Amino acid sequence: MAETTIPASNTLERVETSSKKRTLGHVQLRDHETNEIILIPTPSNDPNDPLNWSQPYKHYIAAVICIAMMMCNFLAAGPSIAIVKTTMDFFPGVNPGRTPALFGDAIAKISYFFTTAALMQGVGNFFWVPIANKYGRRPTYIFSYLIYTISAIWLCFDKTYSGFLAGRIIMGFGAGAAETIAPITIADVFFLHERGTVMALYTSFLAMGASLGVIISGLITINHTWRVIYQVASPLIGFVLLLAFFTFPETAYIRDTPTPITKPTLRPASADDVEAVPSSTPEKTSSSETTTTASRPASPPATVAPKKKTYLQSLRIFHKPLTNESLFKLVLRPLGLICLPPVLWAALVQSVTIGFLVAISSNIDLAFHNTYGFESWQVGLCFVSAIVGSFIGIPAGGHLADIIADWFTRRNGGVRDPEMRLPTMLPSLITMPLSLILYGVGIEKGLHWICPTIGLGLLSFSIVQATNVCLVYVIDAYRPVAGEITLAVMGFKSLFGFLLSFYTNTWVEKSGYMNAFGAMAGISALVIVMAGPLFLWGKRIRQATWGWKVISYIHWSDDREVGE
Repeated sequence: MAETTIPASNTLERVETSSKKRTLGHVQLRDHETNEIILIPTPSNDPNDPLNWSQPYKHYIAAVICIAMMMCNFLAAGPSIAIVKTTMDFFPGVNPGRTPALFGDAIAKISYFFTTAALMQGVGNFFWVPIANKYGRRPTYIFSYLIYTISAIWLCFDKTYSGFLAGRIIMGFGAGAAETIAPITIADVFFLHERGTVMALYTSFLAMGASLGVIISGLITINHTWRVIYQVASPLIGFVLLLAFFTFPETAYIRDTPTPITKPTLRPASADDVEAVPSSTPEKTSSSETTTTASRPASPPATVAPKKKTYLQSLRIFHKPLTNESLFKLVLRPLGLICLPPVLWAALVQSVTIGFLVAISSNIDLAFHNTYGFESWQVGLCFVSAIVGSFIGIPAGGHLADIIADWFTRRNGGVRDPEMRLPTMLPSLITMPLSLILYGVGIEKGLHWICPTIGLGLLSFSIVQATNVCLVYVIDAYRPVAGEITLAVMGFKSLFGFLLSFYTNTWVEKSGYMNAFGAMAGISALVIVMAGPLFLWGKRIRQATWGWKVISYIHWSDDREVGE
């Protein structure tokens, strides 16, 4: 089928790219004449540049990231399914049948194990993300997972309430780092046109980690005590630590500022280009579509090409600082970024999707037990629907978003704006409110257990689909500070989930499941529908708000530029 051609008047004026240029995601992704994809960012001629790694190796890196994401929430959320048994173990004198008042107070204390860990997963990243931006991704992964592993082993043996609570808090501090560092790593390794699908895998495995943790934890409690959950999880977490140490290299790369280009000439790359100039290597995106390369002005003779690092050299943990920005500014920047409307909207989407899952998880064991007489392991098996929903959300939030964004890019003369993927939010505008209604009505009216279970599946689909689209959107818009963007979004989400976990049970007791979750459905729809105005006016909003005085301090330095 012939590709759409756009008049030259609709294409981007090719402005000069200098060390002070801030594109805010407004880039020429396709040649307006040939409609072929341009590699963004432009890879260097260094074999150690992550953009030059082979596709199988990039896919391996993505697989390790996904495994790390899954394990982040496995132990953080999984044991919550056994909250009743955990309560009776730490407070043996209470019983839900004989002493309901005392049991309610006791279970509220046990809930701190999970709420504080969830809070620390977000707050701890105000330490981890600046470290990753300043000193690299590899040391951050290794040391955070080291803390996660040690605390998981600690929790296998501690039998005191205060000691166990301290262990869970420290565990949350270590477990949360990978969740926020992963999007930066994906942006380090993959080109702009490749990130949608990989980010969808990231959000899917992040969501599946909690669901898989609940399922396995529930099955363990059939014939074993709840403490065996930690004994099973500890070696799995340790395995991820070993993978990170022995197979995961540093992905941050100090990229030279592109040479100014005033009127580039695009030409198909030849075999000679592949061998002589790796920075202009084309990459096929389909059987009939190849990337193009931009001819640069004549430059001085190149120095000897860097040698590829040996395996032992790649195991090096510490490198020179990646930026001259102070750690104080790196810590402060997320607090300013949350003031930007696109970032605030993305944070709200994360909050109303993942936050409302926290609301369900905080009382699902009691809800299914009281309504259907389910045991913990049976409740856990209901989360199989959540895993199915997560898998369906991968193509819906990744490849579909890439297809839609590319369609708009073609119609726009090859110019990509981050807002072009926002129409993909439409499915979640339907499934997110529907999932909460099915759950709330199903529990309160005592409908068949499949009704709230389908709600769990639709909720997980919405989490993967919607959160991926909005997170990739803001990362594309503010790519040089992808770490701080992710921290602003995830930190806000963690705080929202922490607060919601305290008030969900009270809210449900006062209003009932149907009214409480009906209200949540309305709130989620209101937040997601804001994708419409952002799609229409998001570019103007980004450009206008970037000039705000309050935002001026968080503007990034030139050494954070990555060529997009």
